[in-house]
Amino acid sequence: MSEMKLNRRLSVAPMMDWTDRHDRYFLRLISQHTLMYTEMVTTGAILFGDQDRHLAFHPEEHPIAVQLGGSNPEDLAKSAAICKQYGYDEINLNVGCPSDRVQNGFFGACLMAKPELVRDCVQAMREAVSIPVTVKHRIGIDDLDSYELLIRFIETVREGGCTSFTVHARKAWLSGLSPKENREIPPLRYDVVYQLKKDFPDLEVIINGGILDLQQAKSHLEHVDGVMIGRAAYQNPYILALADQLLFGSTALPKTRREILLELMDYAAEQLEQGVYISRITRHILGLFQGKPGARAFKRHISEQAYKPGAGLEVLQDAMHLVPDFVLDERPVLEGVEVSSEG
Repeated sequence: MSEMKLNRRLSVAPMMDWTDRHDRYFLRLISQHTLMYTEMVTTGAILFGDQDRHLAFHPEEHPIAVQLGGSNPEDLAKSAAICKQYGYDEINLNVGCPSDRVQNGFFGACLMAKPELVRDCVQAMREAVSIPVTVKHRIGIDDLDSYELLIRFIETVREGGCTSFTVHARKAWLSGLSPKENREIPPLRYDVVYQLKKDFPDLEVIINGGILDLQQAKSHLEHVDGVMIGRAAYQNPYILALADQLLFGSTALPKTRREILLELMDYAAEQLEQGVYISRITRHILGLFQGKPGARAFKRHISEQAYKPGAGLEVLQDAMHLVPDFVLDERPVLEGVEVSSEG
């Protein structure tokens, strides 16, 4: 697969404890074309842990990328080859996470200080797999935050064969701030990412950080090649309902929340038969009705009932009954977007 065939116009960010396989399946029901990312998976977990637990996914999740955490080129190459065997469409290297536990393993944002090592890691993975290898990083770390250093990082990593860079438009402080604070306190510098695209027109530049909806995404796309949405897509997933129509040119009818939940029930029934607890699925859908009548009752019912012993599909069915029909059946409309019922 060539890198240009994988459409990164819109993606959902890799988020620890959030973007597991059940969340990705749920989001795929909302948008057929948005690129999904796994939670970060370390090379150690792949090479020495339960591979199925970390890497297995449903075929409906495509297009899907796996994000790897590591800094040993040989281990990353072996891990990338395993991920390719599982069927992933892209390998992404984490050079953006500022968490202490990540630094201790020497990967994540601290790697921005070692662009030659990142280059070698990318090159090793590219030699091991035929699918695209991409990098997600910050605009800088600590006091290493000049534009000149960012340019050097991009130029060096490009030597390893990386042509697609996803840039979180904040710097990261490797000490003094928690991962949560690092997502909120350092100021967003979208202008820096826009400038990167101007200076590297031949590279694919994806912008990430603080993007809340599709209208904001569309605005960013005037300056860069793609947009990655993080927490907003998890906390208010229905913002993706018109992604296919607005950003990918689809003429399919966007789904109602009822249609999404009915399809999710079919998936949940399959998972229950395999021994998966219903709470593993329902924990990801609590924001589906955000800002709508019935949202609080829906969320409360699931939160109270899904974790009880023997809980099953009735949790979802009963929760739906707490939401007014007009909310369940409301179909999103955006001016200037034509859709047909034939899809």
